[in-house]
Amino acid sequence: MTNAEISSLFEFNDWANARTFEAIGALTPEQQTKDNGSSFPSILATAAHIVGAEWIWLERWKGTPSPAFPDWLKTVEFGDLVSRLRTVEADRSAYLAGLPADAGALISSFKLLNGTEDTQPLHVMIRHVVNHSTYHRGQIAAFSRQFGVKPPTTDYIAFARLQGK
Repeated sequence: MTNAEISSLFEFNDWANARTFEAIGALTPEQQTKDNGSSFPSILATAAHIVGAEWIWLERWKGTPSPAFPDWLKTVEFGDLVSRLRTVEADRSAYLAGLPADAGALISSFKLLNGTEDTQPLHVMIRHVVNHSTYHRGQIAAFSRQFGVKPPTTDYIAFARLQGK
């Protein structure tokens, strides 16, 4: 995976997150926090999981030992969550800008949340992060439909068309 491919994947991810979070912001607080009985109890909790997971992976790449979900995820307000997402995106962009030309081949060792040691190439972890966020954006889209709200398109092909790719 080239650095250009890495940048393109995160441009897509940031674009899709922005569209999703804009749609969440149009929901009422009651809709954002309604228990949907899924892997995370609400749209807001699912969105917080996206931000928290993207933060954890970035911390692993930066070499932070044993990062865990931050406490702010437990009581997050929507506006604060958007701000934290923008911070993660900016920090990740700065991290990626400093990578060597063969960044995709870099190998990282880190601890999973359960304490298990793992070692993965950066390109595998990057694909995982983007795929993970895509999965949870899909859950948010399904939850939004329960309220009669049409979610925005966040498919990669739509992003590529907008980019003229």
